[in-house]
Amino acid sequence: MTYILRHVDAFLDEHFHSLPAMLLDGPKAVGKSSTARRRAKSVYDLSSPRSRELALADGELVTKGEKPVFIDEWQRVPEVWDAIRNAVDHDHTGGSFLLAGSADAPGTHSGAGRIVSVRMRPMTLIERGLTQPTVSLGALKMATATVEGETAFNLPNYATAIVRGGFPGMQALPRGAIELQLEGYLQRVIDRDFPEAGLAVRRPASLMAWLRSFAAASATTASWESIRDGATAGSIEKPSRTATTPYVEILKRLRVVDDIEAWLPSQNFLNRISQSPKHFLVDPALAASLLGISSASLVSGDDSLGSYQGSPIFGRLFENLVALHLQTFAINNRLKVRHLRTGNGEHEVDFILEQPDGRFIAVEAKLNGVVTDSDQKHLMWLKDKVGDQMIDAVVINTGQYAYRTKQGVAAVPLALLGP
Repeated sequence: MTYILRHVDAFLDEHFHSLPAMLLDGPKAVGKSSTARRRAKSVYDLSSPRSRELALADGELVTKGEKPVFIDEWQRVPEVWDAIRNAVDHDHTGGSFLLAGSADAPGTHSGAGRIVSVRMRPMTLIERGLTQPTVSLGALKMATATVEGETAFNLPNYATAIVRGGFPGMQALPRGAIELQLEGYLQRVIDRDFPEAGLAVRRPASLMAWLRSFAAASATTASWESIRDGATAGSIEKPSRTATTPYVEILKRLRVVDDIEAWLPSQNFLNRISQSPKHFLVDPALAASLLGISSASLVSGDDSLGSYQGSPIFGRLFENLVALHLQTFAINNRLKVRHLRTGNGEHEVDFILEQPDGRFIAVEAKLNGVVTDSDQKHLMWLKDKVGDQMIDAVVINTGQYAYRTKQGVAAVPLALLGP
């Protein structure tokens, strides 16, 4: 199979040769192994029983191969992490070690200062070969962007992209096979990944119900109580927070839950900012699978899909797709992705892309094909509050053209946005 160049390759091209050890971190099946193997001269795959046996017998074995050395599924033998840390302490030669894993290993020492982690997510529309960008996030960050371009990618195309997902191994499959693969992915998380992470699931159906409730709350700051109530509708006895917190934490450790934290500005621009995270799954296709959603039902606006606090599911799954793209593009641009919501919910900005110096790009995600004044009102409110601290304001949408609105906001179809 021909390797598809990923956005993270640019990050590795720029930094791996000068850093002794890097970790490709992300959920299963996003292509971490394929990306790392291309750069390695020695490979230790710890998903193999034989390799695990050797690594358990001698944790430093993995440091002795011809460099660059790639250690896949490192968390299967946590001792390997310390072996790499110790090797880096003695030899800082760049481009020595690549690790890949789909979960943390409890009890391992931080790799800070020794092992640099980079998150890998499912494929963007660009990586899937579906779109050609004309507007660069990097140029927006530098205030040098030319906001123009035209795309034929339309609403049904976005619906299809959402339900098919961005997992590389599924891209060539027919629709029915992808549906089965996504269902199997979620079932494997419960049946195998949870026990491997140290927590056996006594009631798989209850966890699956919780996941469905979480998916229904995609792109919201829904409380734990409301997600729990959605998962236990009709039940008199509700599980306690203590009972369910371990499940939530493992889903985060497995990188299946990909929440975006609230933005807390370094200066006191705003009062009463909500600190609740905004909820996302790592790929909106997982949410669509959990909820039994098809591309046709999204486009038709099927009322049976329901809404959350008046927000239809199509718009929130589109926002999940936008989140995937922004988090992927942010890596090479050294941006942190956050969200903003005032304490009373009066103002919300879907995404804040913050530079190390505190300046930022404010982004709204709208399913609209045409950007209206209403779509820009929260961006204009924030601009009035922070002034030049906001580098640019963007409405990512599903339209045909990229342009500047009369208010100076960049209206950019997701299909035209690139790194």
